[in-house]
Amino acid sequence: MEVIGRSDGNFTYNLLTIETDESSGESGPIYAIVLQSFAMLTVILLAIIGNILVIVAVLKFERLKTVANSFIVSLAFADLLVAVFVMPFNASQVIAGKWIFGRVVCDIFNGNDVLFSTASILHLCCISMDRYIAITDPFHYESKMTKRRVGLMLSCVWTAAVLISHGPVQLGWYTTVEERLNWNNRTDECNFVANKAYCAVSSSISFWIPSVIMLFVYAKIYKEARRQEKNIHSLTFQNGGGSPSSRQEQKRMKKEHKAAKTLGLIMGAFLACWVPFFLWYVSSTMCDTCHTPQIVVAILFWVGYFNSALNPLIYAFFNRDFRLAFIRLLRIKVARPNRRLPRFTCCCCCCPGRGIVGRRPSEMDSLYELRTVGQRLSVHSLDA
Repeated sequence: MEVIGRSDGNFTYNLLTIETDESSGESGPIYAIVLQSFAMLTVILLAIIGNILVIVAVLKFERLKTVANSFIVSLAFADLLVAVFVMPFNASQVIAGKWIFGRVVCDIFNGNDVLFSTASILHLCCISMDRYIAITDPFHYESKMTKRRVGLMLSCVWTAAVLISHGPVQLGWYTTVEERLNWNNRTDECNFVANKAYCAVSSSISFWIPSVIMLFVYAKIYKEARRQEKNIHSLTFQNGGGSPSSRQEQKRMKKEHKAAKTLGLIMGAFLACWVPFFLWYVSSTMCDTCHTPQIVVAILFWVGYFNSALNPLIYAFFNRDFRLAFIRLLRIKVARPNRRLPRFTCCCCCCPGRGIVGRRPSEMDSLYELRTVGQRLSVHSLDA
């Protein structure tokens, strides 16, 4: 979608153009274009590289191949598609000052913009429900969240996103009769004029209803996690440190609680990036006399797009397994061909790094992280 203005009480997306200031020459506009281009390119590259890392990490390392991470991979795929099929078209229109790709590509572009934002919020709903089951009913989690059921959920997410986006856009249901009649006369524009009915339905299905569900489920997750923490601390105190089974349960719950906290950060980032946009989207469509400066609208769009680059950063900072996987993947890419490796002395006979002298790590070695603990070397496996 492009930047938005007003048109006869309907919601209209218009390109943010930079007007040349005749009194000050062209240095101002050129400077602004360079800054805009750099900012947009940075967001695009962060989103592409980060989400590719997420997808490759889950596919490569066994420790990350979980049912729950199927939702993470699908969400990363949606964010990657935003960076490839939405952001560049929006950026090119901002820089060029006009639409240069034709009417057919314009409809596909507008449909994709709605599609991927809808898919993102629906993925977060699925992730929140997955974490809720994992925390509230851990003993039946594997029987409930089977691969078949997860696949069905993901299919429903993408199908619903396509129906709410490309369906109305390609059929012309989202706009007005007057706007459709003017399409052939404005081939250098890619406006998205949404009528009030479509705005109400699409924003509710794409954002407001899923957001309420997601927040409600996460509130239940937080409440249950707090209750379980109190129970575990109580049992540990009564048993003087706890039995092996209670310690194992405590370890499992800590892992689930960390996953829930990461989910909370992802949800918070998504809402922080998209709530301002959807508030403005609905208010500007329903209010015929409201006007928002185009520079503000442009910022709202790209803050929303930035969310596609933000999730991999959250995984890297707050999820240990993803962080180790990212480090390992990046080390593979930047390792020097002639770099000599030091001799490792390992405390176990099965360590893949035992006896390695001056050779590049193999594919199996890349699945392990070697750590020094005092004078000994411990091995942490991403496949564990």
